[in-house]
Amino acid sequence: MPVGIPKVAFQVPGDDDASWIDLYNRLYHERVLFLGQEINYEISNQLVGLMVYLSLEDKTKDLYLFINSPGGEVIPGMAIFDIMQAVESEVQTVCVGLAASMGSLLLVGGEITKRLAFPHARVMIHQPASSFFEAQTGECWLEADEILEIWDSIARIYARRTSLPLSQIFKDMARDNFMSAEEAQSYGIVDMVADSL
Repeated sequence: MPVGIPKVAFQVPGDDDASWIDLYNRLYHERVLFLGQEINYEISNQLVGLMVYLSLEDKTKDLYLFINSPGGEVIPGMAIFDIMQAVESEVQTVCVGLAASMGSLLLVGGEITKRLAFPHARVMIHQPASSFFEAQTGECWLEADEILEIWDSIARIYARRTSLPLSQIFKDMARDNFMSAEEAQSYGIVDMVADSL
């Protein structure tokens, strides 16, 4: 039998009694956000909204984005990445489980010196994918140009945030490139592994 989302007590300032709210809403009050699924427009819009709201509420406190994601759609992922860079609050990223594809780009997009992976986490980078076979021939050429532009943009982000040469990033993104937490630290995707704290 599924457990569902646990409820926890939360007392709103000024109220006499605590209310029962779901665990994730309680953690949002502590500025803890979760990406625990494939990235799509719905989860992207939710995370963007939460980051903007929480940063407006108090820009001096960090946000914590826990990532356990196989990746997902590029454009919604880039929306999250852009907002992470735009909000005044610093965004700490934490990899628990897997940060693959677009998930790893969000991981590397955290505030430099504040990107963490847990010891058994896995990180994977690769080139962006598309669905050429579903389109007409002429559209495939246009889509190919767009994918190449996106690939270049993503590679430049990794290069800038890891301090590795762009040529190495392109080479490493040519295939699925899995890394342990320690390898991701050596690569520059994360700044520390939880065990080394």
